[in-house]
Amino acid sequence: MTTLDKIQSAAKAGHLLPSAAENLTAWLAASLPSWAVASIDELVAASAWAELNDRFYRYLEFGTGGMRGRTIGVVTTAAETGAPGPQGTPAHAAVGSNVLNDFTLVRATIGLYRYTARYLAASKRQTPPAFVIAHDVRHFSRHFCELAASTWTKLGGTAYIFDGPRSTPQLSFSVRWLRAHAGVVITASHNPPHDNGFKAYFEDGAQVVPPHDKGIVAEVNAIPLGELAPYLEKNIAGVITLNADADAAYQTDAAKAVIDAGVFAKAKLKVAYSNIHATGIVASVPLLERAGVEVHTVPEQAAFDPRFPTVKSPNPENAEALAKAIELAGARGLDAVLATDPDCDRMGVAVRNRAGKLELLTGNQIGAMLAEYRISKYKELGWIPKDGTHSAALVKTFVTSPLQDAIGHHHGVKVINTLTGFKWIAAKIRGYEEQLKQKLLAGEGIALDYDATPFATRARLLLKHSTFYLFGGEESYGYLGNDYVRDKDGNAACLMFAELCAYVKNRGLTVTEYLDEIYLKHGFYLEGVINIYYEGASGAAKIKRILDGYRASPPQKFGDIAVTRFQDFGREKINDADGELIPSQDLYFVTLANGYSFAARGSGTEPKIKFYLFAQAKVSSAAELPTIKTKVRGELDRVKALIESDAKARAEG
Repeated sequence: MTTLDKIQSAAKAGHLLPSAAENLTAWLAASLPSWAVASIDELVAASAWAELNDRFYRYLEFGTGGMRGRTIGVVTTAAETGAPGPQGTPAHAAVGSNVLNDFTLVRATIGLYRYTARYLAASKRQTPPAFVIAHDVRHFSRHFCELAASTWTKLGGTAYIFDGPRSTPQLSFSVRWLRAHAGVVITASHNPPHDNGFKAYFEDGAQVVPPHDKGIVAEVNAIPLGELAPYLEKNIAGVITLNADADAAYQTDAAKAVIDAGVFAKAKLKVAYSNIHATGIVASVPLLERAGVEVHTVPEQAAFDPRFPTVKSPNPENAEALAKAIELAGARGLDAVLATDPDCDRMGVAVRNRAGKLELLTGNQIGAMLAEYRISKYKELGWIPKDGTHSAALVKTFVTSPLQDAIGHHHGVKVINTLTGFKWIAAKIRGYEEQLKQKLLAGEGIALDYDATPFATRARLLLKHSTFYLFGGEESYGYLGNDYVRDKDGNAACLMFAELCAYVKNRGLTVTEYLDEIYLKHGFYLEGVINIYYEGASGAAKIKRILDGYRASPPQKFGDIAVTRFQDFGREKINDADGELIPSQDLYFVTLANGYSFAARGSGTEPKIKFYLFAQAKVSSAAELPTIKTKVRGELDRVKALIESDAKARAEG
């Protein structure tokens, strides 16, 4: 019996999903390389139907920001493994339509190229599409980078790559710096080592948003497997490798995230820093050291390694990922710990409290303190009026702590809430930039070169004619201090947080005491998260049942706590503080009778559904703050358990 016969038999017996059998049949008919055919043969011979279902039940979705998925299967084959590299990288990425491999990556690159070329032609720009690719340290990242660059040049475009791993924010910056038309980062951010991704950017240096996102998706989906063969063989002879000037340009502008450089000289700040085996060490350490911070890197985690061998997960949101840096800071008496994720767009921290213990902070707490400090400092230095102005904005996501809303409103500035994903924050920045340029052109006949305009001048013009972006952040440890970069920036975030630490140290306070000052001013806010993971095809169905169930049958109560409001962002018309309509999304916001609330959404990058919980309580005095913290934590834990139980019941149908 041939491999194809076995596939058809397995489909009839119900072992293979119909879509998986259909895709397998198409792939075997597409003149695949011998190793790919051998891999499929091996899996079929072993009756690895669950593995084949997960690999072939669909095409890896090119979503509105790109794609992310496995490059190494749960079940691996001898043909794929070959002779592994020195850090365990297999010879080939796993074969499959639902896997990030040479086939799906080339398909995505061709789709992005075709959309970009048509966009340039429609705007009457007769120039070859220019493309910048950066990559992290993951398995196949360098290979995928070169393959994407090779594909782009074969199609007739200009491709730029770096000489090694670089961070996501540097890619965002470089797209603008080179005046390129598109960009990609090969990264799966903080996902497990077996994953990788293809994160797409457009000419503003931000991840793609409407209408470009849907246009690119349509182009990618229209490319048949049979078109890929000419591009699977790499040829980077025509690819341009960026030199040290690119690093210098990015770091020069990233350093401008500091508002008051004078705080560093007195503080003599000492920090432990971990790049968790990845890209952050390229720029974060030089930026900190040039500012005057004494940096102690974690030696066991400094070298690039796609296995991330010293951590369970390379995610600075997790306490375990910072353990070695905390150990180092404790042994050397350092002030704080900073750590960044594999593509260095996120930053986690630990700070020394009054008892001398290093204490982890959440992304919401970090963002709230940075917002308070930076807005206050802008006022102190005269950048914005002391009473505030609605021509300056704090931009955050709906699922980020409402404490930031309270801070912004207290300072008299505009607070913009966006959908989850930093691309929406970047879209607001671009809108403010475009509004300024249009007003100057229409009113004064000035064609403003935005990036060439000094930051202080830009701020003044934005305050007068548009909106000055003060700070932006999201609860998942992503922050952006200004508009040189159009994605969250872990390198600049390290620098911004170091400035905050230096300021607090100069006042004779600890960072946690500074946070308590914010609570005393605005009330105590506490957040929680529920992540429910469901892998593979069956998992996708469970996640869909939860999301569909919320829409079809909204929750009425959780235990003894009634639901007082249910917002469906996929059905309701909701406008932001600028009056702009929020795009529809399967996001639900639930308000409870006890004043708490939560949001629910499916992850766009991982096989999970995520719930964001928000609790708050008024605080009358410093003396009662500890008691209020304890009470709110207990109640939030109770609510969290009720929400999770309800979700799991919905998943099972």
